[in-house]
Amino acid sequence: MDSAFLELERVCHAASNLTVLCVGDAMLDRFIYGKVSRISPEAPIAVLSQGESQTMLGATGNVARNASSLGAQAVVASVVGKDSEGDELSELALKDSRIRAHLVRSCHRKTTVKTRYVSGGQQLLRVDREEVSPLCHAESSELISALEKLLLECDVVLISDYAKGVVTADVIDVCLQVSKARDIPVIVDPKGSDFDRYGAVTLIKPNVSELEKVINQPLRTDEDVEAGLAAALKILPAKAILLTRSEKGMSFLERDGTVKHFPAEKRDVYDVSGAGDTSLAAIGIALSAGVPLARATQFALIASGIAVGKSGTATVTSSEMKRAIQAKQRERVRSGDVEQSLEDLVREWRESGLSVGFTNGCFDILHAGHLSVLEYAAAHCDRLIVGLNSDSSVKRLKGEGRPVNQENDRVRLLKGLKPVDEVVLFSEDTPLELIERIQPDVLVKGGDYTPETVVGADVVERAGGRVLIAPTLDGRSTTGIIERSRSGS
Repeated sequence: MDSAFLELERVCHAASNLTVLCVGDAMLDRFIYGKVSRISPEAPIAVLSQGESQTMLGATGNVARNASSLGAQAVVASVVGKDSEGDELSELALKDSRIRAHLVRSCHRKTTVKTRYVSGGQQLLRVDREEVSPLCHAESSELISALEKLLLECDVVLISDYAKGVVTADVIDVCLQVSKARDIPVIVDPKGSDFDRYGAVTLIKPNVSELEKVINQPLRTDEDVEAGLAAALKILPAKAILLTRSEKGMSFLERDGTVKHFPAEKRDVYDVSGAGDTSLAAIGIALSAGVPLARATQFALIASGIAVGKSGTATVTSSEMKRAIQAKQRERVRSGDVEQSLEDLVREWRESGLSVGFTNGCFDILHAGHLSVLEYAAAHCDRLIVGLNSDSSVKRLKGEGRPVNQENDRVRLLKGLKPVDEVVLFSEDTPLELIERIQPDVLVKGGDYTPETVVGADVVERAGGRVLIAPTLDGRSTTGIIERSRSGS
């Protein structure tokens, strides 16, 4: 795997050691699902036959949910009403063992609730119950006091401003002051057109329509965006701007003049609810894990791409991210974009804390027996290398007429399989030299072997590795397939 994808995977692994402080407006997201089969006789509106409903943490609470599902510890700091909806919000936070919530309960405001009515995967209506007002002195003082303590134990601060009144000047100031002293990033998802109020944050993440209002110019093309980002950075104290551009992806500009555009992930869009919260959580985790903004942006794009393919205010898991990253790497390998020595590849995997497995064979005509062995091998390591006999090697071992498929085709087919991370050809009769080069942590062989009779077993065990025999599927063999084909049976 090349260094770019390794950095993305390192973020997934690093998340479990990070604490993300999510500051801002918290709310409840309700989804009421049903079926529409007729139009009301009273008015030209659809009649929804109500079915199940679902309630979850929204706004800054949803940022915390995503940080948690990506593997980090999350802390929510917000103000909600002293009402039943505030109780429900608090209870939802308690259900997630990786989320802690410090919620100031207010007698002067209602807990915000957004209720969406959905049929056939489409939102029909959204009803908002909210009260937009500034915090009173007591509420502000209690929240600031909590933040001063919480900021000392976090690795990144994510300010999620939904313009409901929680993100005040005092809240922003305490976040900036303590974070600067501790040298941790502060990222803000803004609202309104006064971006200057957020101060010298590490990163500000507006969408296109929000930034257009700030700079009063359209942002349609990449050239428009570059000019617009430059204009915004001249008047704002933020250290960098990341612009979310919906189906066009993301673009950013840093103080040193670095500007980059990243296309969106190509996915079927099912529901965009909360996708901005997902990307905020992802980019916060990535930056606090120490990767550069370009890599953090890629991480956020992958996460939001997964989120929009789900229904409701969805979260993205660490395992989903790992699978998506690995899939993108395999695609690059298949397209020939990646060229890297075997030794460098194995070293980078190990430096990332990943175990390396190895198996080998001719894999002449791929069948279910082959896939079973590969799946077994992949289940016992983090990365699987397959040693593949070259055409000349297969001919010596199997005789005239073999291989049926040439080595280039066999390599391509194996690389296209989900369990396989790398394929290496060898021309010798055994893979011993290849095993000595790789020094795998796990050596897997399928068939009627014992660990002692597997080629390279002594090499692996001497280095502290394991030798495993994969169970095989009866009646599946390339030789058998060829014989049955020739006999017409």
